[in-house]
Amino acid sequence: MQILTQWFKRYLSDPEVVFLAIFLLFGFAVILTMGHMLAPVLASVVVAYLLEGVVAIFERRGAPRLLSVILVYTVFLLFVTLFFFGLFPQLSRQATQLFQQIPSMITKGQELLMQLPENYPEIISPEQVQEIIGVIRQEIAEFGQTVLSVSFASVIGIITILVYLILMPLLVFFFLKDKRLILDWMVGFLPRDRRMADVVWHDMDRQIANYVRGKFWEIIIVWAASFATFTAMGLEYAVLLGVLVGLSVIVPYIGAAVVTLPVILIAWFQWGWGADFAWLTVAYFIIQILDGNVLVPLLFSEAVNLHPVAIIVAILIFGGLWGFWGVFFAIPLATLVQAVINAWPRAEIPA
Repeated sequence: MQILTQWFKRYLSDPEVVFLAIFLLFGFAVILTMGHMLAPVLASVVVAYLLEGVVAIFERRGAPRLLSVILVYTVFLLFVTLFFFGLFPQLSRQATQLFQQIPSMITKGQELLMQLPENYPEIISPEQVQEIIGVIRQEIAEFGQTVLSVSFASVIGIITILVYLILMPLLVFFFLKDKRLILDWMVGFLPRDRRMADVVWHDMDRQIANYVRGKFWEIIIVWAASFATFTAMGLEYAVLLGVLVGLSVIVPYIGAAVVTLPVILIAWFQWGWGADFAWLTVAYFIIQILDGNVLVPLLFSEAVNLHPVAIIVAILIFGGLWGFWGVFFAIPLATLVQAVINAWPRAEIPA
């Protein structure tokens, strides 16, 4: 009991600490329980936060706030329109073509597996090959059932997309236009004495701004480089694979490892063990090396340095709680936890 009393006096005797703890617990609880309902709002906040950096650039050069918001918002709408009417149809077409080619790819893969006992009889037997093929067929059957169930729910998915397309642009515009009004309204509910919370907020505002905007540009640059490389080398499904490689940077370490498999497999099914396959593999790994060793340090020079174990644990925890957005914000949320721990008082109780 004395240990608990000392712990309470050490960490929870300060009203600022209690307020910060309650505020964080409340925020996590709201997102955890109502995250799906508030998804359009949260996504709009992310987009508005991303665009705020561009608006601030115009404001620093003397442009009025409203004019800056209108200019940036117009460019944002053009970008979204270009994506849905330019890039999205190509993604859909190439994804459909890829699914149609899966049976022939499976047949070619089975032929390769059947040759293994002849070439390496001391390593693998025909019975093991048959067992592997059976497992692959079972997985494909389950995947087909999943795709079929998703197709039945496509109407709901279309309705959800329409809701996002209508609500999100409106929310983004008002978040940008009335930023100061909304922030002042929210601050009105907070206590006046909140120095500790202000320290954590200012630190996190810089960290999240750097991360979100840097991650956006990293996705665009990696996607463009991958698409240009795949197209120049004649790889099939270049648009689809380029987008997958670009989106893979959202999940550090894990994303690059997962997306490597489809890139290598499609290149092998197209060219086999040839020079084209070797050059494509080398070019792809050069992109990954440049991304990790040049682009990331350049874009995230101000980010808090987190240990790879901490990043992976954050991805698993927050991704399990909030899905895609949890994965996307795993590193900022991990930095939030780190900032709170650093700001948390550690004063010793005198004897």
